Amino acid sequence: MPTRARRLFDQLALQFELPFFSAAPAAEPRVADKKRLIQFGAQVVSYRLKRSRRKSIGFVIDEEGLVVTAPRWVSLADIDLALKEKQRWILVNLHEMGERRRATPHVSWQEGGRVPYLGVSLALCMAPRGVRGRDAVVLDLEAATLTVSLPPDAGPKQLRDRVQGWLQAEARRIFAERSAIFAKRLGVTPKGLRLSSAKTRWGSCSADGKILLNWRLVHFPMSSIDYVVAHELAHLREMNHGPRFWQTVGEILPGFESARAHLAEPPAELLPVL
Repeated sequence: MPTRARRLFDQLALQFELPFFSAAPAAEPRVADKKRLIQFGAQVVSYRLKRSRRKSIGFVIDEEGLVVTAPRWVSLADIDLALKEKQRWILVNLHEMGERRRATPHVSWQEGGRVPYLGVSLALCMAPRGVRGRDAVVLDLEAATLTVSLPPDAGPKQLRDRVQGWLQAEARRIFAERSAIFAKRLGVTPKGLRLSSAKTRWGSCSADGKILLNWRLVHFPMSSIDYVVAHELAHLREMNHGPRFWQTVGEILPGFESARAHLAEPPAELLPVL
């Protein structure tokens, strides 16, 4: 006879890779995550517990660690049993995530630091604030520099905030321009376009036609941005990932497969810790 934990695991919806795309599900009421601990032998693992209306227990390991999503009717004891059944997978993947995090470059927020923009590594240059007292960011793609003017006493945080704000503004501008091009090719009209800061998705399309695009795509070459934009807009005609959906993507963006592969295994230098 299978144990109670085994019966629960027969229903598990495990995610072994971070999902990049999906049609956005209907909104659920937001419930604060609960931090919990579990002992795996001599190792203590922290995880975030989310309660939802789903019918099975799900495990995801993201940049912040282990996340467990469970139906409201499943007891904490059963969740702990399920965790212990899968402890080998959890420990291996937490270790791999830690290795990836250590290998991810951090931006040095000072003169000479580098930040990626459209696939180009830009060197940060500091300049005195303009005569009118305005902060400015000046891009020179030919010289691969980003010149930021700030007050003389500005520190790394002010530089980071200014550059990140500029990157998000650039993302909004570029996404709008590319969306207009692909929407025209498709003959569709999105109901809205917003920036996302999601950690596990590059983009999403809701059933009512609203598009979310991750602003950090601005680090990537234009080919990658075009693929995500075309992908999400194609959902306005096909809200699935079936053959007709991929045919639609191919019609408006021939050769998209190479950009999709590039995003599936992005170079670490294009996703620095800001």
